[in-house]
Amino acid sequence: MNQAALHRLLAGETLGGTLPASAREALFAKRLAANATLLKDLFFSLYPESHHRETFIGLMQLLQERFRLRPVELQRLDLERLNQGNWYQSEHWVGMQLYVDRFSGDLKGLEEKLPYFEALGINFLHLMPITRRPSGPNDGGYAVNSYTEVDPAYGSEQDLARLTKKFRQKGICLMLDFVVNHTSDEFPWAVKAREGDPEFQGFYYTYPDRSIPDLFEQSLPEVFPETSPGNFTYDAQMQRWVMTVFNSYQWDLNYTNPRVFLSMLENLLALCDKGVDVVRFDALAFLWKKPGTDSQNLPEAHRLIALFRLCLQVVAPGVAILAEAIVAPHEIVKYFGEGALEGNECEIAYHATFMACLWNSVATRKTLLLQRSLNHMPRKPSDGTWINYVRCHDDIGLGFDNAHIAALGWDPGAHRRFLLDYFGQRLSWSPAKGAVFMYNPTTGDGRITGSTASLLGLEKGMEQGDEAEVHRAISKILLLYGIVLASPGIPLVYAGDEIGMLNDYSYMKDPKRAGDSRWMNRPLHDWDAVEQLGREHSPASQIYSGLQHLIRLRKQYPVLADRSNQALHPVGNDHLFVFERKGDTGEGLLVIANFDDQPQVINASWLAALGYVREGAYHNLIDGSTRQVRSGLLETAPFELLWISRFI
Repeated sequence: MNQAALHRLLAGETLGGTLPASAREALFAKRLAANATLLKDLFFSLYPESHHRETFIGLMQLLQERFRLRPVELQRLDLERLNQGNWYQSEHWVGMQLYVDRFSGDLKGLEEKLPYFEALGINFLHLMPITRRPSGPNDGGYAVNSYTEVDPAYGSEQDLARLTKKFRQKGICLMLDFVVNHTSDEFPWAVKAREGDPEFQGFYYTYPDRSIPDLFEQSLPEVFPETSPGNFTYDAQMQRWVMTVFNSYQWDLNYTNPRVFLSMLENLLALCDKGVDVVRFDALAFLWKKPGTDSQNLPEAHRLIALFRLCLQVVAPGVAILAEAIVAPHEIVKYFGEGALEGNECEIAYHATFMACLWNSVATRKTLLLQRSLNHMPRKPSDGTWINYVRCHDDIGLGFDNAHIAALGWDPGAHRRFLLDYFGQRLSWSPAKGAVFMYNPTTGDGRITGSTASLLGLEKGMEQGDEAEVHRAISKILLLYGIVLASPGIPLVYAGDEIGMLNDYSYMKDPKRAGDSRWMNRPLHDWDAVEQLGREHSPASQIYSGLQHLIRLRKQYPVLADRSNQALHPVGNDHLFVFERKGDTGEGLLVIANFDDQPQVINASWLAALGYVREGAYHNLIDGSTRQVRSGLLETAPFELLWISRFI
């Protein structure tokens, strides 16, 4: 049976909307055959065939069983997306990341907020963890007690099923987390390990003494040096040391054990069957541990991710994987797959370098590091795309390449200290109100927390009644979001940024959160401010209407789909960031962003040569105006963003 016939059957165009078992079996056989060779090679490269042939047979059986369990409605969507090809690269996707409890209380409340997303133009939602977790410290839900069961605090399984059905009806894409590196210490496997079951002790890295942990510690860095130093925790009940790279209550899974992979794959496929469109693989850079290394980005981790991906190709090919790997630029592109694995790892990855460089440009008012970092990024595969974002639930890491900083004549250590001082309220003249997170005095490394609006000066401007500072902050918010909305990839708005929400300091009064300043940028959503939108000329109204307008514009221009069609333009002005999105039939869009608090100019002659200036005029899509260049120069106002359409 050919693909078209299978599609008609799955679409319910024959047999009264039913799907015969023979058609489904034929589809499974076709997908398995297409992926079998690489799948087998990858599996046995991690788990030698001489010892794990029966386990591989178990994997084949698991794939067939999970395919039979996948709802027909989702199998239809799988085929639709296969026919579309790289559906996640469309210019129509605009995302939002949110905590359900902080945003709407629970899943029923979130369903009631669907008109809010539609009005803003959001159609891609990343819901932070909603599955069961410990009642005590749980790293914001990233210490999981279950991979598939909804935590009662958020509602029921029926609430999630109803919500995902509504999402499909409205064309909203759902992304959920899959905490692939670790479980909580209350997870059923951990409970059995504690009770002395050697099989489940083998699901984690557990040791009877410190000899092997000490060997690991010689090369393992610390993720949370202030709150969770070291990488191992002694469990008194189990009387063993267990690897806990992140927090003492998060036990790292031992993927050298193939039983762990099979069990996690079953959890992943069950999660996908709940109507998830994109699965965010959390902390995937840490998946494979090896003494004598930093146990990050190892080749075995890449093969393991590819193995997960190939299994999804067989069972649920309409589901994409997002790489949550906040690593160096030359490492992040590897998570799209390279060499034999190109196109066989993750379809999407966070563009963390881009985000960090945008904040560097805010502090320095120059775009040198931004341009240099992007120019030296290894090219991603054409089938992959980025998540572009200004802020998220986490901190802002300063993961720049030291060589790039040094090439600009700056001392890397001193420059990072400047950024921490600028955003961490250590410089009286800085408008930013943020905090330094996880500072390591030994290495001088640190990260930054705070809301977008507070880091860009809105909080300080409002406190001081400085209308000029408030205006600059609003301009900077729209500047950054206008850049990511026009860049190749899926733009992601962090909930609250669309109304300019400020830092939330109430976390300091909560003993469970007081030690984690990331809660500063995890506030309860301000629905009172939403109620006032459009009724007053407030910062919230200005930011919301400006962002809403930019989102609508983005969706009108197919040239903004990610077709590897971006060109960066050096313009001889260090304060400006200029790039172009090129279409196949001559259309184009030029973005000019001024990071300085003074007007800046560029030579307009080359813009005319590119087709963006004609007879001394250009068209700015953002405000719909046609403007004249003066004396051959195009001028941008302080913190101004231009989207200029090409004359064709």
